[in-house]
Amino acid sequence: MPSDDSKRRQEARKAPSTGAVPSFLSIFAHAADRFEDPAPVVEGEPVGDGDLTIERGPNLDEAEQTPAATAPEPAPAPEPVEPADAVEQMYRQEVAKAAPEAADEEAPHAARPSRPKPADGREAMGVPRKPAPAAISNPKEDIASLNDLERHLYAHRYARIGISCYGPSIDPAKAVTDRGEAQAILEQEDKELVCNPETGAMLERLNSMPDILTETQKAQVKILRRDRAQMVDVPDDVQMDFTRLLAESDSVWQRAKAANDFASFEPYLDRIVQTMVKIAHYRNADADPYDVWLDSFEHGCDRAFYDEFFGQVKGIVVPLFAEIRRRGWQPDRSVIEGRFDERRQWALASDLVDLEGLDRDALFVTTTEHPYSDALTTNYSIIAAHVYENDVVSNVYTMLHEGGHTLYESGVNPDFNYTSLKGGTSAGMHEAQSRFFENYVGRSRAFAAPLLKTMASHFRGQLGRVTPNQFYLAVNRAEGSLIRTEADELTYPLHVLVRYEIEQMLFSGQIAAKDVPAVWGQKYKDYLGVDVPDDTHGCLQDSHWADGLFGYFPTYALGGAIGAQLRHQMIAEGMDWEGLLSKGDLAPVREWLRTRIWQYGRSKDSAELIQNACGEPFNATYYTDYLLQKFCAIYGVRMAEPEDGGQA
Repeated sequence: MPSDDSKRRQEARKAPSTGAVPSFLSIFAHAADRFEDPAPVVEGEPVGDGDLTIERGPNLDEAEQTPAATAPEPAPAPEPVEPADAVEQMYRQEVAKAAPEAADEEAPHAARPSRPKPADGREAMGVPRKPAPAAISNPKEDIASLNDLERHLYAHRYARIGISCYGPSIDPAKAVTDRGEAQAILEQEDKELVCNPETGAMLERLNSMPDILTETQKAQVKILRRDRAQMVDVPDDVQMDFTRLLAESDSVWQRAKAANDFASFEPYLDRIVQTMVKIAHYRNADADPYDVWLDSFEHGCDRAFYDEFFGQVKGIVVPLFAEIRRRGWQPDRSVIEGRFDERRQWALASDLVDLEGLDRDALFVTTTEHPYSDALTTNYSIIAAHVYENDVVSNVYTMLHEGGHTLYESGVNPDFNYTSLKGGTSAGMHEAQSRFFENYVGRSRAFAAPLLKTMASHFRGQLGRVTPNQFYLAVNRAEGSLIRTEADELTYPLHVLVRYEIEQMLFSGQIAAKDVPAVWGQKYKDYLGVDVPDDTHGCLQDSHWADGLFGYFPTYALGGAIGAQLRHQMIAEGMDWEGLLSKGDLAPVREWLRTRIWQYGRSKDSAELIQNACGEPFNATYYTDYLLQKFCAIYGVRMAEPEDGGQA
């Protein structure tokens, strides 16, 4: 039986994967609630790597080369010029202008196969060929180099995700430093692949020739240029030392949480913040360091954006929660309480995989103290969940939440698997998918019947007589609580707000790590009305800070708001939301999300996806209206009525 320490693991979607957070080239890849301890429950088998095939532009086929004639001949009648020949002729004309003496020589790329081999420029087998410096562009050569780069980045990403997911669980305790060193080396090699001058020049050349690239190639260039910009100015030793620090700090955090020993983690928290401030300055010396990290998880977002967003959310949630507390009535939760055999809970988790619509043959389910999910390709997803004997609901909503992340990852266009476009576009969009299935589906009145039926099939004695309405009210009880991941839908953004405000204080120097427990306790008292008994149930409950994920927390609340807008649009387009969910039929919901969000991976940013899917930019009003309507109905509170967006 694993020890307590072996059952705690780092949190990271996904970036992307996670995300999240979510398929960045940095250590923050797939930051999507990743934590720990594989012990397989639902068996899944990862597929083979296969071959990478990246689309080539329509004008980039190999052109035939005709040897130069030895004697002048009369000019033949002009023949039709094929597109590929046109590209070749343009290239030769540029060569002739740049260096006339080279005009009669064979084009540098003419003899190269489309997939380079070591003899054609690689330094060694397994090492990608660096693009050759050139004053002029050679599209076919550059696209071959792009393909080669993407394959190697994919292999590194596969290794990094495996190490981060499984290492903390199966490695011996003394191997923490060794694991950190391996992660640092992979990090350094990724940086060298993306940030060397030749790659930068190749990306700029391709970026200047959009007309000859496919849409996929354009997106690859956009994302790789953005990833490169985040890494290129950070010194190698600074980044590698940071990676090593995070491997060590995660191990310290695990022990600190188990022992309620914040003092042992305190110096690591200070070092992490100091290093992240330093890295932020390298990335963008003119920007606020915290803004740099907020943007890394949700492109285009900063404190000004989140301050406005949280201000709008607080304006509804705080007075509504205060009125609920003033009234004093709460739904009966005893109907879902009791002792639930852990083995049967895992069997229930397996059925929830089917209910949500996940592919068992592409999924690996394992146990953990703190849930997470990740994906290596669309064919290999990982969910780590937990079960508590006295709380079956925790398992249920963990599976639905992480299942939402997994549906997103597996719904990406499979052609993106071995490219930088694999994974969710951002942490916020990733959390939109997880919280969509956890809350908008899983905690809806319509879905209560099929969900309760699935649960009762495993626990007939405890749940066989519970009605769908009793279940719906019990799982939507709004009250102050200590643990973010177990919080109800209404108060959840207040848990996130506490972390957002403390992160700003740490980055500005207003407080140091030693002040965090007291500040945490005061904010939980102010916002949620609860007293924090210890640091294990307080500032040590999440592993985000130990993993260097400052700036990720706000995306949880943002994701909830994005999900509300997507749901509203489904209903506006005529989807029979209530009817589908009451039958447990999620296929139309999944297809709507797949065609409008999931399939695009990282190729489109969140703002573009929301605009295209909803016909308007992000609007948090759909979120606040949803919360107001749902909880006013549950608690009989009369406040400002929102526009009708369908029943909650």
